[in-house]
Amino acid sequence: MNARSEAGAGSRTEPVGQDDAAGRRTDAAGRTDAPKRTDAVGGTHAVVGTDAVGPSEEVGWDEDGAWRTAAWRSGSGARAPRRVAVADDRMAADLAYRLVCEGTALLWRGDYHGARQLLAALGRRVDRKPPKQGATPRESFHLYRQARTRRARVLGMLLVPLETAADGSWAVPLRRAPRVGEACVEAYGPPPGPVGALTLVSLRELQGVLGAHEWRRKGVPIEALGGARIHPRHGVFSPVRGEYVDLVARAPLPRAAGARSGPGPGEEAGPVPEAGADGGGAPRGEDPGRLTAFDVGTGTGVLAAVLARRGVGRVTATDVGEQALACARENVARLDVAQAVEVVRADLFPSREAGRADLIVCNPPWLPAKPTSVLEQAVYDPDSRMLRGFLTGLGERLAPAGEGWLILSDLAEHLGLRPREQLLEWISAAGLRVAGRLDARPEHARATDPAAPLHAARAAETTSLWRLRHVEEAVVS
Repeated sequence: MNARSEAGAGSRTEPVGQDDAAGRRTDAAGRTDAPKRTDAVGGTHAVVGTDAVGPSEEVGWDEDGAWRTAAWRSGSGARAPRRVAVADDRMAADLAYRLVCEGTALLWRGDYHGARQLLAALGRRVDRKPPKQGATPRESFHLYRQARTRRARVLGMLLVPLETAADGSWAVPLRRAPRVGEACVEAYGPPPGPVGALTLVSLRELQGVLGAHEWRRKGVPIEALGGARIHPRHGVFSPVRGEYVDLVARAPLPRAAGARSGPGPGEEAGPVPEAGADGGGAPRGEDPGRLTAFDVGTGTGVLAAVLARRGVGRVTATDVGEQALACARENVARLDVAQAVEVVRADLFPSREAGRADLIVCNPPWLPAKPTSVLEQAVYDPDSRMLRGFLTGLGERLAPAGEGWLILSDLAEHLGLRPREQLLEWISAAGLRVAGRLDARPEHARATDPAAPLHAARAAETTSLWRLRHVEEAVVS
């Protein structure tokens, strides 16, 4: 049975985004005694070349009796495969699965839709062995990640060619292939080399590039922005989980530096109000336009835009990724808040010249684990480095009466990766205290699906906005 018939004419390919694991090679990928096969009609498939990866990340393979090479491209940071076999619509899915599990990448030369069907067939074979359940939530999490890493590695071994077309754009030289030029420029930049120059990418990554292009084109509606859309870029985390954005939209804004602390003439003292439907929430009698804010690790710029829409006078948004910086600048311009938001390249806090801020917001990666792709950097924070760096530097950059807003899920606590006591110790060690906390329960599908991986932890998850102040300024609200 070939890949197309095995997949079935009515089968659906699961939504595939950018690789969620690095696709790193196993030991089997380094062997040179790769198998060869003659199919039922006498054609030779899986003719495998010798190891051909050097510092230049160039891929080599034998095709039709000639040695060929191409550049390797991976937005997830995956290394180039050491062995490549040519495959097309005649290759059976079982054989393809055996080859990729042994470390041989398959360069697709058949119909593009046949490649998609083969990818779906490989995915079903990988998923026949679900992740094991550990004795503890922590162990189950690590087993789940191992399974996801293996899945990404196996599916990342199905490759498609990209070439420089006659008009200077990216193209996929396969039958019925989609137009990829604009999407690939957004992810990779202009194609290198002369017309006809080849670059190999995994089909799974290319699907992620095309999906990211659609996200960027259509945008993600944000309720806290009145339904206006944020347009994420390839490699920049999309704000599809809206609860953390809503928390920033409704938390009470702090006082501006130098603002009076008591009621004005004719006013009565009262509690600091919550933000209402109009996006307000500044203390009574104050103009939020006097506030300055930092958005640390801005990503798409969504939180900076929410603060600007709430009236914060000056917001400095920081990030280190070039795609994130370009994405944030594009979004603040689209939303017409560029006059209030400056996007700058910085590791955590902006330069000293920016001074102190009345409000410093940070939504760090929520799980203390090592990311294995660019996109995972928005989810996994090795040893909680970004979280600890934010807390350690917060006091020095915060205005005397200002607040730091730490937006963090407690999923790590439910998985046994970081206890609540550890977070509170870091806050205390930084000379900070908790002035208040707003909570929200996630509404994504995995939180309510008992069959979803790690369901028990996800069902108990709460996302919180921790309001942090200097010790001498902390009050319970």
